[in-house]
Amino acid sequence: MNKWAYPLAILTLIAFLVLRVTYQTEAVQKFDSQIAEWLFGNKFIDIFHYIGEPKFVVCVAIFLIVYLAWRVKNYRGMVLVLLTFAGGTLLNHLLKIWVQRPRPEIVDQLTSFSFPSGHSMSGLLYLFTVAYILSENNTKVRKKQLWSGAVVLTALIGMSRVAGARHFASDVLAGWSIGFTWFVICVIWYEGRKRMFEDINEKRK
Repeated sequence: MNKWAYPLAILTLIAFLVLRVTYQTEAVQKFDSQIAEWLFGNKFIDIFHYIGEPKFVVCVAIFLIVYLAWRVKNYRGMVLVLLTFAGGTLLNHLLKIWVQRPRPEIVDQLTSFSFPSGHSMSGLLYLFTVAYILSENNTKVRKKQLWSGAVVLTALIGMSRVAGARHFASDVLAGWSIGFTWFVICVIWYEGRKRMFEDINEKRK
């Protein structure tokens, strides 16, 4: 992983904590209202919430685990998928319970809490994990394509939650922020284990 990702993960953690303590302030509420005014009812953007749905994410996780197990024999990668996908989902659930922010008031609104956005957080985690795993041992051009696609789709999934009035914009920003921090933590574990086993194999030669 690029070195700039590590300080960025610290900044996104700080951003999440700032949003946690300021989401009820007038400034953040004005920001939420403005973004909602821009995005609410956008049918095109709203479509992208489907690729952030839990069922879709689980299908991607299963496909990725099968690919890692049988195609490339990357068992540490399988653990990485579990840490980012399942661990991220659990973390999001715990954070929602901690904050207990109600969702925007609309008819037939979801009953779960709003902060941070689960779609935004899990969307970033699964798309970034897919891009990271598929980028290993790949060309620079292919890596740029994978990461560009992951970033664009992550943005669209997050915006779809505002377009459908399921979340406030600050929920989405919080989901992206803590999601990226958790992603980097998981990658640090993955790369640390990878280096450790490479060192062991090198000493055996």
